[in-house]
Amino acid sequence: MTGRPRMRSTHLPMITDRPVRAAARAAAALVACASLAVGCGVIPGTTGGSGDDTITVMTWAPENTKATNKPGMPAFAQAYARWINSHGGLGGRKLKVLTCNDHNDSVAAAKCADRAVEENVVAVIGSYSQYGDTFLPSLEGAGIPYIGGYGVTNAEFTSPLSYPVNGGQPTLLAGLGKELARTCGPVALVRPDSIAGDELPPLLNSGLRAGRHTSSADQLADEDATEYGGQAVRALEYSTTDASEAGCVVPALGDRTSTFMDSFRRSREEYPEVRTATVLGSVDQTVINATGGASTYDGSYITGWYPVASDPRWDPMKKVISEQAFGDNRIDPADAGVQTTWIAYTVFKRVVESLGDGEVNADSVREALNGGLKVSTGNLTPTLQWKFQDVLAAVGYPRLVNRAVTLQVVRDGRLVAARKSFIDVTKTLENADLN
Repeated sequence: MTGRPRMRSTHLPMITDRPVRAAARAAAALVACASLAVGCGVIPGTTGGSGDDTITVMTWAPENTKATNKPGMPAFAQAYARWINSHGGLGGRKLKVLTCNDHNDSVAAAKCADRAVEENVVAVIGSYSQYGDTFLPSLEGAGIPYIGGYGVTNAEFTSPLSYPVNGGQPTLLAGLGKELARTCGPVALVRPDSIAGDELPPLLNSGLRAGRHTSSADQLADEDATEYGGQAVRALEYSTTDASEAGCVVPALGDRTSTFMDSFRRSREEYPEVRTATVLGSVDQTVINATGGASTYDGSYITGWYPVASDPRWDPMKKVISEQAFGDNRIDPADAGVQTTWIAYTVFKRVVESLGDGEVNADSVREALNGGLKVSTGNLTPTLQWKFQDVLAAVGYPRLVNRAVTLQVVRDGRLVAARKSFIDVTKTLENADLN
């Protein structure tokens, strides 16, 4: 450990929980849920906490905070409910979506989970919170599945009641490193000087080493700085040390990435040409638009979980937005949170369909997911299927079932696909040194 007090990044989605502790909690939760007699789930014969044929679920995310905000996730969840109910519901059942603001606060996150238990929800779906260690124990104790969280914390990839639809930060950084190994000389990583930031170099380096590239230079920065002139200069100096091969600079500072890029843009003219690259969550199309993307980000590689927003595979989601949330500026179809929520509800719809005329409650939903159900997401992800111990259990991610990422590049101020197919980072993560 570094001796610094434990800090949470409130900007970039990062893995913030240590695998050993989270895995131990996951094992305890599995034992607790081994029998329905100990109270996991709702009472058989009820449906989502209501006495009628309504299925009640919850979606939460931070809103109106000074850090990360994801208002589009609960807003889209409610739009989805309006859309599904206008088309006959889920197998004839009405879908009711409760929402909660976790305020980027551990106490508020716990209150959201407590409310989910009190309301007897069938599942928590498509949500964002940095406090998995806080809210997941409550859900585990009640047997409520957590479907399609954003992938912010390691707990989402260890809890037996978590069913993630993407690979979180591990896949993004491993995939980025794997690609940069093919195209870059020296690589400089600029990341937060925090315990959470300490998780990033091993993941990026796992991808670099998979491509037989040397590890990146690990450069620390304050995550709440107002300028990054010094860090920009140091990153440029390192990435231009090899005159025969252009280097790459990887800013991974979440919401402060744009601030770094302002400093970087002013300094880069004095150095040989270098390339920039980052991950979804630090840069998206909205950020590119706001910062003059063609000049600042043009040529940058960005790894994401899903196809680019312009891909026609997103048309069904966009139809829901058009029909039920036209003009709602909280919902951006290019936002990864909104996209994750769509995929999470796609999973839930498939689960309900698999139950037929049977009861829809937390127990039956969990049993369907644990029973080997395969879910197609219209090629927005590989086919999803959850097992208690998946192939990455050895490196602390037993629930990480989607190990594919997409590679995108900024061209003329627009994010476009750099490759048509997904990049599988399973082997890369298996060989990662995450201790």
